[in-house]
Amino acid sequence: MATFLRYPGFKRKAVTLSYDDAVDFDKKLIEIMGEYGLKGTFNVNHAGIGKDGWHSMSEDELFKMYLDSGNEIAVHGAEHFSLGEVDVAMATRDILLNREFLEKKTGGIVRGMAYANGSCDQRIADIVKNCGIVYARTVNSTRSFELPKNWLLLDPTTHHADSQLDSLVDRFLSIDKYRYMWSNSPKLFYLWGHSFEFETGNNWHIIEDFAKKISGREDIWYATNIEIYNYVSAYDSLIYSCDGSIITNPTCTDIYLEYFGKEIIVPAGQSVMAR
Repeated sequence: MATFLRYPGFKRKAVTLSYDDAVDFDKKLIEIMGEYGLKGTFNVNHAGIGKDGWHSMSEDELFKMYLDSGNEIAVHGAEHFSLGEVDVAMATRDILLNREFLEKKTGGIVRGMAYANGSCDQRIADIVKNCGIVYARTVNSTRSFELPKNWLLLDPTTHHADSQLDSLVDRFLSIDKYRYMWSNSPKLFYLWGHSFEFETGNNWHIIEDFAKKISGREDIWYATNIEIYNYVSAYDSLIYSCDGSIITNPTCTDIYLEYFGKEIIVPAGQSVMAR
């Protein structure tokens, strides 16, 4: 069936960021993101808050900063363990303690995660799933823009220090202009890193240049990690009649799609005649 997901507003492209460790330099990063309308996810390993020179804010100040910015907060392990190096019980405890702490601080449900030190495999992904996590980011750059096939081993497009970052942005922005060169599937640019790297490397211009170049585009959806996951999951929940003429949306999210070249909105909780 020639049906393709489209992001809200029939957009074909989305951009999201993911930054680890919850340090004071996130404040400057959030300011840059806010200035350019970018959104993303901050992965918090809470045991380290206030224990080194990169933490001057209190827990309450830190979480207020994240929540006020409209970005997502996700799991990064209570103790920042490399989960592949510990047993099942310790890995489970590290995830659940962190998730419970973050939910108490935010007053919401936390379902996202980034693997500390990038330590993961399918065994760890299974543990993560059993802890109620629905997506978990690796550190394995794909330099591509495809949606993940396995959300619990979510490979990002690239790290911000990638020497090819600028050319990757150019490729991403050219997708619609040279559509014949690309598949008809939706695309995602997923950038990750640590805000302290900008400070220690004295290269804040990298994220500022990235934000300036990729922001403000009418054909791009700027979203947090969980917003993208939730939307794709809602799309995957659509129900089709045998001949494909009826599409039912059992979710609470309006879904945009392209159906045999025709743009269709399937409103939340409703059915539409597709043809």
